[in-house]
Amino acid sequence: MKSSFSRTFFPAAIIVLAALLLVGASVHTLMRNTVTKQSMERLQNEASTISSLAAAYYTEGSMSAQDFFVNLSLATHISETDAVICDSRGKLVLCSDSPMGCRHQGMVIGQAYLQRVFETGMVFDTGSVEGLYEESRYVVGMPIVDKSTHKNVGLVVVSTPVSRALAFIENLGDIYGFVAVLVVVLAVISIIILARRQASPLQELAKAANDFGHGKLESRVTVYKNSPQEVQDLALAFNNMAERLQKSEYRRNEFVANVSHELKTPMTTISGYLDGMLDGTIPEERHTHYMQMVSDETKRLSRLVRSMLDISRMQGQEGIPAEKLQRFDICECAGQVLITFEQKITEKNLNVEVDLPEDPVYAWADPDAITQVIYNLVDNGVKFCHSGKTLSLSIREGDSKVFVSVANEGDTIPADELPLLFDRFHKLDKSRTENRDGWGLGLYIVKTLICRHGEDISVTSRDGRTEFTFTLPLVG
Repeated sequence: MKSSFSRTFFPAAIIVLAALLLVGASVHTLMRNTVTKQSMERLQNEASTISSLAAAYYTEGSMSAQDFFVNLSLATHISETDAVICDSRGKLVLCSDSPMGCRHQGMVIGQAYLQRVFETGMVFDTGSVEGLYEESRYVVGMPIVDKSTHKNVGLVVVSTPVSRALAFIENLGDIYGFVAVLVVVLAVISIIILARRQASPLQELAKAANDFGHGKLESRVTVYKNSPQEVQDLALAFNNMAERLQKSEYRRNEFVANVSHELKTPMTTISGYLDGMLDGTIPEERHTHYMQMVSDETKRLSRLVRSMLDISRMQGQEGIPAEKLQRFDICECAGQVLITFEQKITEKNLNVEVDLPEDPVYAWADPDAITQVIYNLVDNGVKFCHSGKTLSLSIREGDSKVFVSVANEGDTIPADELPLLFDRFHKLDKSRTENRDGWGLGLYIVKTLICRHGEDISVTSRDGRTEFTFTLPLVG
């Protein structure tokens, strides 16, 4: 399996090499074409000049032989070219490198080439000149025309070695090769550094993810400021995910532990009472009393299971379905809930204060969910309200909200406990010896339902008065 480093390094290296080769080939081709063109133009000018000198020499009285020889040698020496003069039959009569006589004098140029020069007026070729030069050359042939008769009286062949003309390109190629190697080395070093720098956070992320998968929930990824923005975003996203999963795992473990504890207590009670009746420890005349206690514990278990099912049903849902939202009278809903607690209120001899508007107050929400919210709040208020004290229920209208409050007079809740009241299984009584009708799920359900409506709920506790207040959208 290829690593991130190899996936980054090799493609980048191939691209750099391909780019250098392409640029080198393009520059070499361009320079070669340019040098060839310039050499051709220079040879053409040289051939034209020598042809004019030769024509002046052949014209009687125009130029002496000595002057022609001097001018020919000077012209070829300055231009660093070689020139030969042939007569009209192609016989070589003069060579620029040895105007007073050379070993080439007397040789004959091919008639086909001679005829082609006379017909076209100038011929440019690249290659070797048989009998004269062995190396490849740029060669220009041009006729010598008698100015008086306008007849071809000879031939000028001017040439220069290709290697001499391309020497500049070869030097340039050496320099380019050195620079290319240097660029490749620097590019490889840079790519290695960058690839490893990019791969290192990913390797750390993979290790953290592997540790996390093996139960090390505290594993986190270091966010390096010099890393690419995408890698930083990925590291932050992983850390956020890990943080949430860790909290979720903690809550799950806590939930399982709490459920186990809450189920264990009534089941132990039920089992103990039944065993006592079966083995005779509990007298028969007391069976009815203890059977009633078993029935009460069974009902407690049933309510606990229903609450947990409600929580399971609400988890994963972000909002209330639109088809369940409707306009209803919140005052009527609250009044009906309060009536259901008449017996418990009477048993605890509670005073009830109700502050409801005379006219209906319409809210936009799920009536069943809000009924459960008010029921849980009133149930919580009755449970923790001291005997003979006051239970309050009030509803008031705001600009666009309905404010519903449930309050009771009892013990003041410490400030550090208030934010925890809506957590699952949270109880002020850590010993769990009192308020055995509650499991700390009612307020959690209340918070969940209100949040699913997109609204807020708050709690205050001062001077023995605890008040819960939630909001709903107000409609006309």
